Amino acid sequence: MKSIFDKTTRDELINRVGSLSENSTAQWGKMTVSQMMKHCTQWDEMALGKKKYKQSFLGKLIGKWAIKDMLKDEPMKKNMPTVSSFIIKNNPDFTEEKNKWIRLLDEYEHFPNESFIHPFFGAMTKEQTGYIAYKHIDHHLRQFDV
Repeated sequence: MKSIFDKTTRDELINRVGSLSENSTAQWGKMTVSQMMKHCTQWDEMALGKKKYKQSFLGKLIGKWAIKDMLKDEPMKKNMPTVSSFIIKNNPDFTEEKNKWIRLLDEYEHFPNESFIHPFFGAMTKEQTGYIAYKHIDHHLRQFDV
C-alpha cells in the first residue's frame, strides 16, 4: 500500500495537485475544487499536528474496527462521510489553497506527529497515518479526475 511518507509517492501526489485547475470539476460529491483543497489542507494540518481533535464518541465505539476496513489496499469509497468541521461551506481562494496544500504535503518528509489522534479512528501509528493520508489525498484527487 502506498504511503505519504514515501518520497516518490509524495512527489506523485504533489504533481497531481499541481495539475488541478480552477475549472476542475468533481466526478462525484458536492465540493468545488477549492473546497476540496481546503478540506484536504485541514485534514493534513490535523495529521501533521497543527490542529488537534478529540476522538468522537462513535469513534471510540467503532473506530478501531473501522480503521481495519480503511487500511485495505483499495481506493476509498465514493461519498464517504466526513468530520463535520471538515465540511467547507465557503469558496476559498484556489491559488492560495493549492499552494498551501503543496507546502503541507512537503512537510510529511519530517513528520512531527507520532501521537496522531484521528477524530474517528483514534490513536494511529505512523504507518497507519501514512497509508490513510495517502488514501485520503488520492480519493479527493480521483474525485477531480487527476
